[in-house]
Amino acid sequence: MKKIMAVLGTRPEAIKMCPVIIELKKRKNVDLYVCITGQHREMLRSVLDIFGVRADCDLDIMKEGQSLADITKAVLDGISEVLEREKPDVVLVHGDTTTAFAASLACFYKKIPVGHVEAGLRTYDVYSPYPEEFNRRAIDITASYLFAPTRLSAENLLREGADENSIFVTGNTAIDALRLTVREEYSSPITEAAAGKRIILLTAHRRESHGEALRGIFRAVRRIADEFDDVMIVYPVHPNPVVRAAAEEILSGHERIMLTEPLDVIAFHNLMAKGFFIMTDSGGIQEEAPSLGKPVLVLRDVTERPEGVEAGTLRIAGTDEEKVYLACKNLLCNETEYAKMSSAENPYGDGKASRRIADALLSEA
Repeated sequence: MKKIMAVLGTRPEAIKMCPVIIELKKRKNVDLYVCITGQHREMLRSVLDIFGVRADCDLDIMKEGQSLADITKAVLDGISEVLEREKPDVVLVHGDTTTAFAASLACFYKKIPVGHVEAGLRTYDVYSPYPEEFNRRAIDITASYLFAPTRLSAENLLREGADENSIFVTGNTAIDALRLTVREEYSSPITEAAAGKRIILLTAHRRESHGEALRGIFRAVRRIADEFDDVMIVYPVHPNPVVRAAAEEILSGHERIMLTEPLDVIAFHNLMAKGFFIMTDSGGIQEEAPSLGKPVLVLRDVTERPEGVEAGTLRIAGTDEEKVYLACKNLLCNETEYAKMSSAENPYGDGKASRRIADALLSEA
């Protein structure tokens, strides 16, 4: 019997880790323990409820106005106590969050093996995305199991000196999650309100974009809404107060811009499936949308997912107002370009990543 502890703290982690947790629960020789940190609060809980995953432990770290240092310290202290009590054989973390970084550091101090789901992603600019690029590099140094979603991610790890025997190319668990959430018959008040229009789904929240970059993105979006009367731009606004203030100032009050509260994972995935294209600075959406045949404009200057750019499913639009506006206009007006992006092959897997991760973890059990 192998005791595996899964640690997660944010909504994106939960979306991508729940399929792995569900797969591990099917295995007879696993004692599974799920610990959540509460780095996100309600958004995290809603994902767990949708996937039917129950947390065995909740550190409940979230407080108003916390800094990255505050979150790191709270997770490090909390996870250290859980590790001492539960004594897992291996700890699974996902991606590049502060929860994942601090949990992997706690494991390193106690010499407990770490499995890193979504290992090897790189921009090689430590401040973009911030702090995620640093986090994922640090986690990969501590990890004994490196679950790379693509061959390119695995090659990054090999160049950095990782042991070839510790690297497993699995595909991305985001695709596994979509198989559990997207429904052909899905309908909602949002899709009904947008009936007959081309839906552009927007997400924007990155720390490095706060300020003029974010405002430039929003101005470009409003220009598109002004110019095209057959679109509906849907923006589930991130709860960060800096993001909310800019969104309210620039985007509110337009009949073709719908500002909503954050959507649960089923609503969001199905809205992606019904959308025309996606504008995002999120990492996970860059993987999810192409599997649904939706072009993605990346609202960042660099991406740690170059496979999508090479495959033609992603295009770097950046944060400059004019560049974002022109990238959107091109997809709305150029049928050839839209068809090329929407039909490009998704490089992020076949929906069986969770099975491969479980197999690798249990190959020695």
